[in-house]
Amino acid sequence: MQFFNNSAFNNHEQVSFFYDQATGLKAIIAIHNTNLGPALGGCRMWDYSNDEEALYDVLRLAQGMTYKAALAGLPLGGGKSVIIGNPKTMKSAALMQSMGKAVESLGGRYIIAEDVGTSVEDMNHISETCNHVTGCFKNNTGSGDPSPVTAYGVFVGIKSAAQYRLQREELRSLKIAVQGLGHVGFHLCELLHNEGVKLFVTDVDQEKIEAAVQKFGVTPVELEKIYDVDADIFSPCALGAVINDQTITRLKVKIVAGASNNQLAEVRHGKILAERGILYAPDYAINVGGLISVYYEYASRHHGIEFSRESVFAHTNKLKATLENIFSYAEQHKISTAAAADIIAENLFSKPADVEKRN
Repeated sequence: MQFFNNSAFNNHEQVSFFYDQATGLKAIIAIHNTNLGPALGGCRMWDYSNDEEALYDVLRLAQGMTYKAALAGLPLGGGKSVIIGNPKTMKSAALMQSMGKAVESLGGRYIIAEDVGTSVEDMNHISETCNHVTGCFKNNTGSGDPSPVTAYGVFVGIKSAAQYRLQREELRSLKIAVQGLGHVGFHLCELLHNEGVKLFVTDVDQEKIEAAVQKFGVTPVELEKIYDVDADIFSPCALGAVINDQTITRLKVKIVAGASNNQLAEVRHGKILAERGILYAPDYAINVGGLISVYYEYASRHHGIEFSRESVFAHTNKLKATLENIFSYAEQHKISTAAAADIIAENLFSKPADVEKRN
C-alpha cells in the first residue's frame, strides 16, 4: 500500500490505523491540518473493495474538511475517519464503542461525527467511550442528525449561484436535477419544492424515488440519465467524483451545486466546467451546514458557546456571501471557481510563513 506517494496525500499531519479483533473494527483516521483548531469530520462506514480505496477516500475527505472549516469561518481543522465494513451487516454498539476508544486515544486532535453509513445512534454509542464526539442526541440534548442543516446550506448556495449566474432572485419554475435522495438530498428536495422548483431526481433506492414522487411530484430519472437532463441546475447529492470525463460533456445545465463531497474527479474538471460556461459552487463551500451544526453542539459543551437553531442557521446563512466572494474572485482572476475557493481557503488556514512561501 502506498502512503506518502498516494495521490491523495497532501501534507496530512497524521494518519492512524486501528484494529480491534474482538469487535472486528478496521478503521483509519486522517488528520489533514490543525492550524485553526482540532480536526472535526465525520466517520464514514463503507464496504470498500480494498484497503487502498479506503485510504484514498479518507485522505481526500480529510483535506476537504480543512478547506470547508476555513471557508465557514470555524476554529477547526480538517479530519475524517472511515470504518471498513458493511454498515448493514457489521455494525454493532460494541464496534462503535471501540471506535470511540480509537478517537479518544488521539487526545482531542480529532472530533468525530456521523457521515455516510453512520448515524446519531452510532455517535451516542461512541460517546460512551469518547469525549471528542458530536452529532449526538441524548436526553433531548444535542444537535442530532445534521442533514437538515446541510440541506439548508445547499439550498442557500443554490439561491446564491442562481442569482449570480441566472440573475434570478427566486428559484420558482427553475429545473433542477437532484442526484441522490439520502437524508440531505430528500431534505433539499423539500426546500426546493416549496420554492416552486421543477425537480428531476434519481437514486439507487426505488422506494426513495417513489416517496419523492408522492411528496413532491418529482420526475424520476434513470441513474445514468440524470446527467442528460435539460435543466438549469445539476445538484449531486450522492457519492463523489461524479463530475468526470464521462459525464462532464453530457451536462446541459448552467450551474452545478450539490451536497456530495469531492464532486470533481480531478482538479482539471473544475476548469473544464468553467470553460463550458457552467458555474460550479465548490462542494466543500456549499455543503458546510452540517459541520456548522455539529461544531456549535461540541463548542457549547466544551467552550460555553451558545447552541441554538437560530445561531446555527444564522451562521449557515453566511454561506451566501462566501460563495459570492468565490464567484467574484474567479471572474476577476479568470480562473475556475474550484481554484478560487482553494486559494481563499488556503490563505485562511495556512500559517503566515506558508502563505509567504507560496506567494
